[in-house]
Amino acid sequence: MKAAALSKRLAGRNVRRKFFDLQQAHASPVAGEALQRIAALYGIEKEIRGRPAEERQLVRNTRAKPLLESLRQWFEATLLRLSRKSDTTAAIRYALSRWDALIRYCNHGHIEIDNNAAERALRAVALGRKNYLFAGSDTGGERAAAIYSLIGSAKLNGLDPEAYLREVLSRIADHPITRIEELLPWNVAASLTGTNQTAA
Repeated sequence: MKAAALSKRLAGRNVRRKFFDLQQAHASPVAGEALQRIAALYGIEKEIRGRPAEERQLVRNTRAKPLLESLRQWFEATLLRLSRKSDTTAAIRYALSRWDALIRYCNHGHIEIDNNAAERALRAVALGRKNYLFAGSDTGGERAAAIYSLIGSAKLNGLDPEAYLREVLSRIADHPITRIEELLPWNVAASLTGTNQTAA
């Protein structure tokens, strides 16, 4: 992912975090209201999670965009009442300077309001990074990366990673090498779904 794209995905989370930190440190009423307004946006996202991209975009345009416009106007009006050097002013200016990145998700139903899901998926990698220093060799590191990819792909396809690996290991000795792709997580998930439908 390019740095500019990553920066856009992080903007929403960072804006919320700045107001959260202000609220925790100073019980700031402005930060509290900002968090309530942001929470309303997340409430809309909770309602439409898992729906088709076109429907999500429509809901965002009709419900989230007016809230975002109101938030922007409130930010601009609030700035006029605050000291230029206050932490709250800095948080508001940070949000306004990244406004295009903040509202981008409204025009694209397939992207999320923030990058929390991606961060959760990478948490295991971050937690184990010191262990990866001791992979033993480049080949060992490549094998570890392949296993992590398989486990992550299994999770994304709704499979229990341990059950998936058990299934693959029980079949791989007799499985033709020319058809190894049949053992990839999405194909195993599809075959299990097909089996369940046949049984039903």
